[in-house]
Amino acid sequence: MDTVQKLTSGFTLDLGPLKEPLGFIRVLEWVFTIFAFATTGGYSGSSHFTVNCAGAEPKDVNPVFTYPFRLPKSPYQIPTCNASKSEDAFLQGDFSSSAEFFVCVGVFGFLYCTATLILYLGFQHVYRQTSRGPIVDLVVTAAFAFLWLVSSSAWGKGLTDVKWATNPNHLVQSDPCHEICKAGDFPSMGRLNASVIFGFLNLILWAGNCWFIYKETPFHKDPNPPATMEEEGAPGP
Repeated sequence: MDTVQKLTSGFTLDLGPLKEPLGFIRVLEWVFTIFAFATTGGYSGSSHFTVNCAGAEPKDVNPVFTYPFRLPKSPYQIPTCNASKSEDAFLQGDFSSSAEFFVCVGVFGFLYCTATLILYLGFQHVYRQTSRGPIVDLVVTAAFAFLWLVSSSAWGKGLTDVKWATNPNHLVQSDPCHEICKAGDFPSMGRLNASVIFGFLNLILWAGNCWFIYKETPFHKDPNPPATMEEEGAPGP
């Protein structure tokens, strides 16, 4: 309770850091991190093909798939031409690990950005009081830059596999569909394509921000600044 009271009493709103690269880039990270996980989580799409039976109207089939892209969890039915009972068919592939990893990095990145923005804008004196704050900030930011590299690369590969698994041209080649089915519209993937782009943009932002945080650490500052003319004294004869 005492710690909370001290922090509350020491809160001083100062928007000055937003004019500096340290705070401005952090705001950009906050925004792009939201875009990254929001365009992936909650996604729902569908593929499309038609079943053409002789003497009957074409029947549409729309296999649905959603985040986190455990495709076999969403069965769909392919109508038959011999009046027998339709059997369940399944999309193939589980790509949840890369998708959930990407979203997890985004969510934790968003929480870290929120916490550090509060620190920058409300407790700047605490942040700069010792060298511990900038050093910890540098380490965590560098770690997130690495995580964005790994998660964006993994999700980019996962998205490629999702596109292949939900491609109508691929679905109509499977039994018992290949003789009576015709490929239709491709799933809309613009939102997922954007998520990968936002992931790599976050990589650039977080990696670039490491330099500006590094400048706040004692590793960059000169421990022995040059003496002034007054400190050096008058020149000798």
